[in-house]
Amino acid sequence: MTDLSLPNLPGGLPDKRQVAASFSRAAASYDSVAELQRDVGSELLRRLPEDFVPARWLDMGCGTGYFSRALAEKFAASAGVALDIAEGMLNHARPLGGATHFIAGDAERLPLQDSTCDLVFSSLAVQWCADFASVLNEAYRVLKPGGIFAFASLCVGTLYELRDSWRQVDGMVHVNRFREFGVYQQLCAGSGLKVVSLETQPHVLHYPDVRSLTHELKALGAHNLNPGRPGGLTGRARILGLIEAYEQYRQAQGLPATYQVVYAVLEKPL
Repeated sequence: MTDLSLPNLPGGLPDKRQVAASFSRAAASYDSVAELQRDVGSELLRRLPEDFVPARWLDMGCGTGYFSRALAEKFAASAGVALDIAEGMLNHARPLGGATHFIAGDAERLPLQDSTCDLVFSSLAVQWCADFASVLNEAYRVLKPGGIFAFASLCVGTLYELRDSWRQVDGMVHVNRFREFGVYQQLCAGSGLKVVSLETQPHVLHYPDVRSLTHELKALGAHNLNPGRPGGLTGRARILGLIEAYEQYRQAQGLPATYQVVYAVLEKPL
């Protein structure tokens, strides 16, 4: 069993090329295991203002284009741009349609002109960005006055069961260190965007065994790219130790994996 989890954040973020390559390789398998991603993105869509109809939207970190297609269906008369850092994801998404344009790009340096979007939508992508202040600055720049930046991300508390179980086994880095929710609050408050809503909500998935969880993380492309991670395959003794430690969390539904999701709706002042 290989050691799998999510890449790290400030204090040792993996090279963006590694992140892009990992998700590119996972493009074909991603949607088959993306239950959390679909649930979170759908919840983010529901949080948009009821009477809000953008003329042009950006799906930032579009992945396989699942929510680009959802945005195109919800806002049928709008033009849409699907953007992702992973070329493999774009190659998968493009034939399925939804967006008017598919662009390879970085959320910290958007290849778009100023004041060209009414909506920037980003579901479970910005946790890969080391400089979230730049993400906010770029969203502010490309939004028209009155435009909306809606994002879902992950914060501290995500995969704590897996982290704590590994901690009982060895001292290696196995699970990502996410931003504190307070950091999101601070950066959003100082972004120049009006905070319409900003909150956290746990999403818990259940698995029959540890291997099912790690297989899903691999299929999502969410490999452990942390500095300090173990090299190569994880030894059998450590895997058995992980399984034993994780069993302490078992519930009637199975082994829980908690994702602490940040939901935000921000508005650019008129």
